[in-house]
Amino acid sequence: MPEVQTVQGSVDADELGVVLAHEHVRFRDEAVANEWPDRYDAGSELDAATDAVSAASARGVSTIIDPTAMFGGRDVLFMKHVAEQTGVRIVPCTGIYSYDYLPQYFANRDIDAMAEHFVSDIERGIQGTAIRAAFIKCAADAAGVTENVEKIHRACARASVQTGTPIMAHSMPAAGTGPRQVEIFKDEGVDMARVQIAHCGDTDDVAYIERLIAEGVYVGLDRYGIEMFLPIDKRNATAAELLRKGHVERLIVSQDYCATIDWYPIELRPAFEERGAIRNWSMTLVFDEVVPALREQDALDDAAFDTIFIENPKRWLTA
Repeated sequence: MPEVQTVQGSVDADELGVVLAHEHVRFRDEAVANEWPDRYDAGSELDAATDAVSAASARGVSTIIDPTAMFGGRDVLFMKHVAEQTGVRIVPCTGIYSYDYLPQYFANRDIDAMAEHFVSDIERGIQGTAIRAAFIKCAADAAGVTENVEKIHRACARASVQTGTPIMAHSMPAAGTGPRQVEIFKDEGVDMARVQIAHCGDTDDVAYIERLIAEGVYVGLDRYGIEMFLPIDKRNATAAELLRKGHVERLIVSQDYCATIDWYPIELRPAFEERGAIRNWSMTLVFDEVVPALREQDALDDAAFDTIFIENPKRWLTA
């Protein structure tokens, strides 16, 4: 059985169990955190992360895939601490999460030099530890696939080809980024079975999602609770239609939950909830509301549940 790298070490893929394939135990700007560490409460961050992961564990989750990369405050020792406290495996990544910006360090180095950094994380270890990356993360958003974004994608692709490591690509359906992201990966020779296009569930355009599935990639219906992009009823209707049309083996379902995130002051969260931007956003929403709703619609049975939450993440990680 192939092995998967986690912050606790490598494990047989069959040991992953039920997987949440897109969650963040912490998300923050590493530059701000490094320069003004007193603006962060390490104890509160750890408590929030362990509470969220423990809640997921109580729903049967054994593994969380955490796509926190550069510019998201990746910290594998923090992840390891959360994993040790909760008993849940956490799968880390390498890569760069940017909608356009690149520091001069990477702006003035070529694609292969960038790819070598990712390879190092995969083959040797992350941040001076023996913890190795299990997948590669990149992103395209409202700005589209800019020159810098394309550079990151090509570096991710080359690292994937060199190491056989899968890729998770943040996408924005409203900007139509998915097809271009796939095109770049194909151009670089990436195995499409190793690619996951995240956040496809932000649209209810089933035809758009099916065009990506036809390329052989996995698609993420992975932002449940983030109502500002699409409310839960439309997300569920899209998921149900995709299931009825036979696409269960290409679906990834998760919440993109951030146990803590520094994009806005924490005191603003109630206002976001009141405005409906988020609703019941957590690491358990898919089990508390989504799975029951899809079962009631006869769109999800036990076999489909196992395919989505056990087999698909395992196949994507190991292929």
